[in-house]
Amino acid sequence: MTLIGIIDGIFILLYIAILGRIILSFVIPMLGASPNPMLVQIYQGLGRVTEPILGPIRVLLSRTLLRIVPGLAMFDLAPAVAIFLLWGANNLLTSSLV
Repeated sequence: MTLIGIIDGIFILLYIAILGRIILSFVIPMLGASPNPMLVQIYQGLGRVTEPILGPIRVLLSRTLLRIVPGLAMFDLAPAVAIFLLWGANNLLTSSLV
């Protein structure tokens, strides 16, 4: 496996973790008062992996964009911004290695 393949794999895992967290953040509340404990553990694990990426983006968004357009405060835009930034970082890294 090449270095580019490893880098792509890491970024794909991060994309999947962020998307999994988004999906579970909708599914778990729909399950009511007693969701499946396994789903909750998966969600918490995904949170531990993705929060170091999403947390700083949330802070940056709250200090900039959400002050300009306060109506967006009800939406968590951090995952979308994170996926876009990860995509850019992946392209930058892989193109510099070619």
